[in-house]
Amino acid sequence: MTDKPLNKLNDLIHGKARLGIMSLLMTYGEGDFSFLKDQLGLSDGNLGAHIRKLEEAGYLDVTKLFQNRKPRTLCRLTNEGKDAYADYLATLEEMLYGKERDNHGDKN
Repeated sequence: MTDKPLNKLNDLIHGKARLGIMSLLMTYGEGDFSFLKDQLGLSDGNLGAHIRKLEEAGYLDVTKLFQNRKPRTLCRLTNEGKDAYADYLATLEEMLYGKERDNHGDKN
């Protein structure tokens, strides 16, 4: 296995639906199923499958609750998910700029 940046991209995050979920949750801190569905334009089944994959990987904490007698699914990134997302972005920056950067954007 080579250490080229392309080979370091996290394939689980790289899919556009999962990247969208991760990006929205990094931006907003949390999001419920309806919010994610509206923002990403995904079907219930498609979004549910992607949320499940991210949850199984340990990237999402999913809480199911009832609010005014209606089911609500709330998603938040775990610390592992935040780290994986930061690593993903760092790898993209490495591809763009040719050098690794630390978490503050400084070239190493």
